[in-house]
Amino acid sequence: MTDLSVNVGGLRLKNPVMPASGTFAEELAHLLDFNQLGAMVTKTITREQRTGNPMPRVCELADGMMNAIGIPSKGAQAFIDKVVPFYREFDSPLIVSVSAPTAQGFAELAAQLSDVPGVAGIEANISCPNIEAHGQSFGMQADSTRQVVELMRQSTSLPLWVKLTPNSGEIVNVALAAQEAGANAVVVGNTLLGLSIDIERGRARLGNFMGGISGATIRPLMVRLTYQCAQALEIPVIGCGGIATADDALEFIYAGASAVQVGTATFIHPKTMNALVDELDAYCRRKGIAALRTLIGSLDDSPAAPFGALP
Repeated sequence: MTDLSVNVGGLRLKNPVMPASGTFAEELAHLLDFNQLGAMVTKTITREQRTGNPMPRVCELADGMMNAIGIPSKGAQAFIDKVVPFYREFDSPLIVSVSAPTAQGFAELAAQLSDVPGVAGIEANISCPNIEAHGQSFGMQADSTRQVVELMRQSTSLPLWVKLTPNSGEIVNVALAAQEAGANAVVVGNTLLGLSIDIERGRARLGNFMGGISGATIRPLMVRLTYQCAQALEIPVIGCGGIATADDALEFIYAGASAVQVGTATFIHPKTMNALVDELDAYCRRKGIAALRTLIGSLDDSPAAPFGALP
C-alpha cells in the first residue's frame, strides 16, 4: 500500500484526510470509520453556552450549500467532560476547534484544553466576530490575527492550527501573521460569505440573513488561495473547500496543501472521507507514487506552451 502519511503542524498523520470543523460529530461513528481518518476535527466549541443562530440555518444551492449555524455550544467544560472521552476510543488524533469573542478568550480556551488527555491539537477558528473590533472577524486582518495567535501560543504547547477566512482581501498577509505569531499550520479556509434570497417571499433564505457558502462552487477559489498561501509560508497549509473526491483533494495537494478537510460532501455521502483515503491510495498506485507527500506543492506552474506547439 502507498505511504499516505503526512506531517502537518506538529503531528504525523496516517493520511491527509480529515473533516472540516462543524461537519463532524460523534453521531457519524456508526457510518464512518474514524480510525481511517488522518485526524478528527471537532465542531467549534466556546467557553460559554451558546444557542446558535435563528432558524433556518441551512439552505441548498445549485452546487453547494449555505449555512449560518452560529456555533451552538454546550460550553467547553461540558465538551471536555462528555465529548473528549468518546474520541479517546479512536486512534486518529483529535483536533479541537475553538472560538471566542476576544483574543484573551481564545487564550483561555487554549489553556483549558492543554492538559486534557486525548486532545492532540487546537484549531483556532478566527473567522468568528471580534467584539473588540466592532464585530469584524479576527481573521480579516493581520494585526488581529497576530494578537490572537500570540496569546494562544503563550497559553499552550499543543500544535496550533489557524483557520483563515477567504473573505479577507489580504489572506496571505494574515497567514504570514499567524506563522510569525507561532501557528504550526493554517487551514485555507472557512466559508465564503453570501446572501441567498427567496424571491417568492422577498426574504433571505437564512434566519441570520447572510451565511457561509461551501461546496464545489467555491473549490477553484480555495485551491487558488491554498496555492498562494503555500508559496508564501514555511508552515504547512491545510486545504478546504468543495472536496468530494480524490481528484478534488489532489488539486489542493498539488497546489501545496499538506492535508485536506472535507465538509459539505459528508452531509451528502457520510462515508466520503473513507472513500477519499482509498481513492488516494489507488491514484498513487496507478501513477507509481510510493509516498503521497512527494506530491505536495508539485504543481508545474511554468508557462504553458502555445496552443499547437510540439512538446
